[in-house]
Amino acid sequence: MSKSSRRPVVGIIGNMNLLNESYPVHAGGTMNSEAVAQVAGCLPLIIPADPRLVCVAELLDTCDGFLLTGGRPNVHPTEYGEPETPAHGCFDRCRDAITLPLIRACVDRGQPFLGICRGFQEVNVAMGGTLYPEIRDLPGRMNHRMPPDGSIEEKFALRHAVRFTPGGVFARLMGAEEVMTNTLHGQGINRAGPRIVIDGLAPDGTPEAIYVQDAPGFTLSVQWHPEWNAAGDPVSRPLFTAFGAACAAWVAGAAGQARVA
Repeated sequence: MSKSSRRPVVGIIGNMNLLNESYPVHAGGTMNSEAVAQVAGCLPLIIPADPRLVCVAELLDTCDGFLLTGGRPNVHPTEYGEPETPAHGCFDRCRDAITLPLIRACVDRGQPFLGICRGFQEVNVAMGGTLYPEIRDLPGRMNHRMPPDGSIEEKFALRHAVRFTPGGVFARLMGAEEVMTNTLHGQGINRAGPRIVIDGLAPDGTPEAIYVQDAPGFTLSVQWHPEWNAAGDPVSRPLFTAFGAACAAWVAGAAGQARVA
C-alpha cells in the first residue's frame, strides 16, 4: 500500500489503569477507537504514555496525528507553576512527560491533534496556561462532573449548551453558533496560554472549545467528550471528520490544507 493510499495512523494516548484491581494496563476507551476508525477514517493505535517505553520523536515519526484522550488523573499542577493540593486529585506523571512535549512538537511541526477533556487541558498547559482544580467550587459555576449514577447513556447525555464565537473556527465547522454537549470534567481552564484561542463557552463561562493561534496544523480541542456517539451526533461527527481530513493531509504532505483554524 502506498503512503498516499493508506489510512492515516492516529496515536490514541492511553491511560494507566488496573485490570481487576491488580493488573496494570495501558488502556483506551473503545469509543475513542471507534470514532477514529469509523468517523475520522484513520487507523487507531493506542499509545502507552510512559517515557520509559516511548519517546516523543518516535511517536511523531510513527503516527500521523494524535487523539489526546480524557482520563481520570489530572495534569500535575507543577506543570503550570502551582503547588499540589488535595483538590487537584490524582495524577499520571508519565502521561504528563509524554503529552506536554508532544503537543508542543505537533504545534511546531503542523502535525494534527484533537484534544478531548484532559487532552483539552493538556493543550492549554503545554502552551503556557493554567487550570482550576475544581470548577464546581467556583462562584457561579455549574457542576460539570460526570453524574455518579445511571447508565453510560445517561452519563454521556447532552447536558448544556456551548456557544461559539460568531464566525469563528468552531462555528464554521459546526454550521451553528450554539450546540448541545455532554459534560464529564472536574477541572477547567483558569488562564489561557498566550496562543490559546477560546472559541466556545458554556453558559457559566467555562471554556469549552479552543485552538492554538497561528499553528500550521489542526489543533482543535474540546472540554466535552465528542467520542460518545461520534458517528450519530451532529456536533461530534464534523469534529472527527475534520480531524481525519487533517491527518490525511499530513500523510499527503499538505498539512496546512486541512488545519481548519
